[in-house]
Amino acid sequence: MPNKVVTLIPGDGIGPEIAASIVKIFEAAEVPITWEYADAGLVANEKYGTPLPDSTMESIRKNRIALKGPTTTPVGGGHKSVNVTIRKSLDLYANVRPARTLPNVKTPFENIDLLLVRENVEDTYGGIEHFQSPDYAQCLKVITRPGSETVFRYAFEAAVQLNRKKITCVHKANIHKITDGLFLEVFYDVAKEYPQIEANDIIVDNCCMQLVTKPENFDVLVLPNLYGDIVSDLCAGLVGGLGVAPGGNIGHHQAVFEAVHGSAPDIAGKNMANPTALLLSSIQMLRFLGLFHAADRIEKALRLTLSSGIKTRDLGGNATTDEFTRALVSELPPKTKDEEFVEPPDTKSKIAVATKGTWECVGVDMFIQSETLPPMPQSVGNLDLTMMSNRGTKVYPGPMPDILIVDVHRCRYIPKNGIVSNDDIMKLMKALEEKSIKWMHVEKLHNFNGKSMYSKAQGE
Repeated sequence: MPNKVVTLIPGDGIGPEIAASIVKIFEAAEVPITWEYADAGLVANEKYGTPLPDSTMESIRKNRIALKGPTTTPVGGGHKSVNVTIRKSLDLYANVRPARTLPNVKTPFENIDLLLVRENVEDTYGGIEHFQSPDYAQCLKVITRPGSETVFRYAFEAAVQLNRKKITCVHKANIHKITDGLFLEVFYDVAKEYPQIEANDIIVDNCCMQLVTKPENFDVLVLPNLYGDIVSDLCAGLVGGLGVAPGGNIGHHQAVFEAVHGSAPDIAGKNMANPTALLLSSIQMLRFLGLFHAADRIEKALRLTLSSGIKTRDLGGNATTDEFTRALVSELPPKTKDEEFVEPPDTKSKIAVATKGTWECVGVDMFIQSETLPPMPQSVGNLDLTMMSNRGTKVYPGPMPDILIVDVHRCRYIPKNGIVSNDDIMKLMKALEEKSIKWMHVEKLHNFNGKSMYSKAQGE
């Protein structure tokens, strides 16, 4: 079987040292992989004037698999995050973070074995943000049916492949009823295709509480982007921190596995770096490729090394990077068989979106800038003013609540008859301009098969 070519991005700081450790371990384990080196981060910026050269992206696209060391993102200026750019450019839709207890690594918990699958593209991380006024900023939380389905299908396929028994969908659908509500709905739609896997759900705040009291109750967690970012680091803390936390970013065509910790420039070149996180990421990569025997052998050697007390300083030991690497190589079980690479599962959207029925525009929200309650016309043509809210709380009609009022108001108009046409909205905008009322933003409100597809204000 020919070797699989994998892009290796050593990165910055301690990155080259821990990447060299992985190369030595893979050579000793006779893993059928050939490395193609590529640059990213500060090193690339100095060489090419960009932290992510085109040649590096071309290498990842060609080889389809990459292992990446830590890279440095300047705070407050400089270049953009290499990690985020790679994820966005390659549409790496799932961030996969195992969290498993390691021997002789002190933590408050024992026998933790979790797999977190985080949607990696949508949610508030879509970066769709605006100032409506100098005092009022908003961010759009984007959850889509195809995007959610894709990450759920990956999570269930991974559970089957790794012989896991339960998947828990983590959400906040009690508050974000529409966005997280859609995420939860799609979860149970996909779960129907995997009756052998137990499927349940939990609200994210309750999940965090239970993770630090009863983590053994969880197996696989699948989460929207923001919650996943937070909860995955929480779970890393349960097993010893980011120094022992692997991560993979999975796409339809490429996958990039990486250490999620920083580049630690203060100890770079001192032979003190801990390669465990990058090694666990490379083990995760091997399982993704179907090389389970090689992954198991290397993981067993890692666990034996730690059990024997050989650890780097960050884990409470005194071994150098080289000493840790040599000790691990000496613990490798013999290779007993050759393995075939496998193709990743097809996770593309398969659930047909309901198309039968009526999608109707049944109202419009006008966002108005005004220091006080704006003098909105009660009626314009077919549209009647039914509600105004400020920061999500109803302020009209009825008594004004005793709340902080800011200078952007949401004003809801509902038609007297039928549906709202574009002409109705244009007439409303013209009427506002004639009254010198400054509108900032417009949102159409829809029903689908008679069901409201928009939220009410607090108190409405």
